Amino acid sequence: MLEVETPNGLARVHLRHAESPRGWLVLGHGAGGGVQSRDLTAATDAALAAGFAVALVEQPYRVAGRKSPAPAHQLDTVWIAVVEQLQRKHAGGSLLVAGGRSSGARVACRTADATGAAGVLCLAFPLLPPRRAGGKIPESRLAELDAVRVPLLVVQGERDPFGMPSGSASRDVVSVPGDHSLRSDLPAVAAAVRGWLDRLVA
Repeated sequence: MLEVETPNGLARVHLRHAESPRGWLVLGHGAGGGVQSRDLTAATDAALAAGFAVALVEQPYRVAGRKSPAPAHQLDTVWIAVVEQLQRKHAGGSLLVAGGRSSGARVACRTADATGAAGVLCLAFPLLPPRRAGGKIPESRLAELDAVRVPLLVVQGERDPFGMPSGSASRDVVSVPGDHSLRSDLPAVAAAVRGWLDRLVA
């Protein structure tokens, strides 16, 4: 495990090493969850099988025992600091793929340029914020996906209440059974991640 002091507190990185890795997959957790979520575990196992080392990043608010996430700009600042430290100590010169589930996927998208990611993996991207009773229609977060300039994979539950993003020339979208948790068909999640990583390296 690697502990990283960031401008917004202590982050914790759980490392899963691979022998002579083809690259590194760095994954962030969702807003209220941790790095042990089932879809992150499935993605980790798929990446290891594809020859990638994996780093699972716990944001400082989770390390401190809080459930409410920090503001977006703080999450992004922490993520960039952690990736820079990881590259200095472990992954220097390696192919870097950034990603995460839900909120963590948004962070990876927003910081893709700053981290020099060669690809971005989004598990359960929260495209549409939940609409409150009597409130206005929430604004789509599609712009965060559109801003990514490297190959991008979105693995989305077909019944995800946060919506289903569209694909594009550089964005693959794989619909799997289930909702935002992505728990219904973990082998499908793993297969999507493994296939995409293999294509990315090729």
